[in-house]
Formats: sequence, C-alpha cells, structure tokens
Amino acid sequence: MALVRPFRALRPEAAIARTVASVPYDVVTTDEARALAAGNPLSFLHVSRSEIDLVPGADPYSEVVYATAAANLERLRRDAPLVVEAVPSLYVYRLRQNGHEQTGLAACYSLNEYDLGTIRRHERTRPDKENDRTRHLLALRAQTGVVFLTYRSIPATEAVLAQGTRDEPLFDVHAPDGVRHTVWRLGSDRTTDAMSAFATVPVLYIADGHHRIASAARARDEFARAGVDGGSSEARFVLGVAFPDSETRIQAYNRTLDDLGGHTPQGLLEALRARFPVRPNADPVPPPGQVAMYLGGAWYAVELPPGVVGGRGNAAERLDVAVLQDQLLAPLLQVADIRTDPRVTFVGGVRGTSTLEHMVDTGIAAVAFSLAPVTADDLFAVSDSGGMMPPKSTWFEPKLRDGLLIHEI
Repeated sequence: MALVRPFRALRPEAAIARTVASVPYDVVTTDEARALAAGNPLSFLHVSRSEIDLVPGADPYSEVVYATAAANLERLRRDAPLVVEAVPSLYVYRLRQNGHEQTGLAACYSLNEYDLGTIRRHERTRPDKENDRTRHLLALRAQTGVVFLTYRSIPATEAVLAQGTRDEPLFDVHAPDGVRHTVWRLGSDRTTDAMSAFATVPVLYIADGHHRIASAARARDEFARAGVDGGSSEARFVLGVAFPDSETRIQAYNRTLDDLGGHTPQGLLEALRARFPVRPNADPVPPPGQVAMYLGGAWYAVELPPGVVGGRGNAAERLDVAVLQDQLLAPLLQVADIRTDPRVTFVGGVRGTSTLEHMVDTGIAAVAFSLAPVTADDLFAVSDSGGMMPPKSTWFEPKLRDGLLIHEI
C-alpha cells in the first residue's frame, strides 16, 4: 500500500508564489542559478543553491553554504512571507506545458516503505550528492526539494485527483519557462478519500529525485541518533508528488563525447558498420531499437540488432541506452565508466536534437547520440526486478518547482 500523510506545509502566500518558486536545485549549475536569481532576493534558489550568495568560486560543500541556506530560509520566511498551514493537509499538484497535462498528489510519503522496497528506485546515487542534500536537510530541518513519484494508474486515484481540482486553487503559477503549476489544498473529506484511494496503490516508483529521498532517509537516521526528533514522526516521511503513469512524460537523455576515441570520423563509421547496420540521412529522433548518431554534420541511424536487444539478460540490460553503452561507447569510444568519464556530456531531451547538432557543429563535442525515450513500463520492469538503469537514462518533463511546498522536520 502507499501510505500518504498530510503535513503542515511551509509555503509562500499566493500573491508572491511565482517570485519565490524556482527550478529544482539539480538542473542548474551554480552560475546558472546565480543568473536566474539575480535581482530577486525572494528566489528560492537562495535556499536551495545558497552558494550563489558567496564569492564566486567558493566551495559549494563548505559549512558556510549550509549555514547560509538556513539563514536564507529564515529571511525568506520573514520577507516573502512564508506561512505555515494551520492544519496538516494534502494537495493536488497539476503541471501543464505545451498541451501536456499531469496531475498528482502532493503529500508526505513513508521512508519506511522506501526501506522495504514498496517505493522502488531505478538509479544508483552518488555519495557526494547524497552528502550534500543530507547536510542541507539537517541544517534547515526541512525538505525543500520534492521527490517525483509515479505509479500504475487506477480509477480510484484518478477520481480523487479529479475531484480535488474542482475548487479554487491555492496557487496558479505561470513559471518563466512556460510551465504552469496549479496547486489545490484538499479539505478534510477529500483528504480522507485521497488517503483511502492511495492505500490501494501497491507500489510507488521514484521517477526523479533518487538523491532527495536517499538523503531524507539518511537525515532521518541522523535525527534519530541525535535524539533530535523528540518522538515526532516528521523525519520518517519525505515530501513528494505522485503522478499516474498514464500522464507521466519521459523524454530521452542523450549523450555527446568530446572526442572519437582515437578514430577519424570515417574510421568510426567503418568500425560501426562492422558491428551494426548503419544508414545515413536518419531522423534525429530514433524509434526504439535504434540510435541516431550525429557526426560530421550528418545524422546516421545505427540499428541495434534484435539479437543484441532482445537476447540480453534483464530489463535494465535490454534498454537501448544500455546497449549503446555496452556495444558502442565502451568498445569503440573507450567509455569504460560513463559515470566518471569527463569526455561525456549528458543532454536532456527537453533541449532538443538541435542542441546536439550545435554542440558538434561548433566543436564543443565530436559526436552526439540521440535515443528513444525510456517508457514507464521500462521503468517499472527495471525497478520491479531490482535492477538499475545506466546513469542519466530518463529525463522527466515538466519538472516540479522548489519553494511552493516545504516539509519542516
């Protein structure tokens, strides 16, 4: 079952919500965050990426960064202002972008279910990123980043989410990137209905936010060891929004390389043709079972033979992104570990294949690879089997904003 828990959200007043809300902390660099927050002292980036308020080049993991984040949250609480809900509540959160719409339940979700595997993951986490968000959470005593969850849709949850959108919204924020964020607070009767409906969801899946939930679990343990929790159960839950798979949109996560691993462009093409069928003048957005490669100003279709794709051992290994790594990047371009190879750049599908072309045409990269998106069924299959996808396999769009709903510990 999916245990959902109402919480007393710390949030901005509706009139100032657009000014406060910011992109997720992990989709921008420090320089990009600094530019986005310039001239806006109420931007939540001053909390989520507080190094922007220190001298350029400051260590983003120094103690002063986390102290600054805590101080900035208190300043924002006073100046925005931020308010705390009078009673614990659940929320319906709708995202709209370019004709796409998805509606989910914003709530606190059980970290015990994460430990037990009924909230399932599909990615490994990096210790440095876990350490950063754990320290951030401990300093603020608040979860400020939202975990994006998904699940196999059922009629009961669809009905309760639809009912929740019938009232006047708490927020209706048109973000600068074109995404519309609308949030409704559920009354007591609809809260009870939502909790009952989600209790029939057997499994939740982490779509985006593996480091956020892992850090929340670590912070829970730190609070327990320090005796800080004082019997409160807040630290045993994590802030998230759960969207049905029928509405969740996954885009590809593409790759570029700085060099050709010692090959010339023609030599790489010949090496590829020795392994795969390769066709020129390809569509830059490939179908499943195919990879599109941009090299020397042209797109090529690299067919992944059925024996390579279908004959592999588990759900993670059958993904196109895994075949690309094992059959092409590793043997031909010497990318032994895609997690650490500095020649590799990951490009979210939201940036389009024109970005890949620009990077190669201007010499930023030597070659680019475009992939078909992973599907929700792929994600479920990998997670259910206990497998892990290769790094940067999925890009979820649109994304939730930081700063609209905060869970205090």
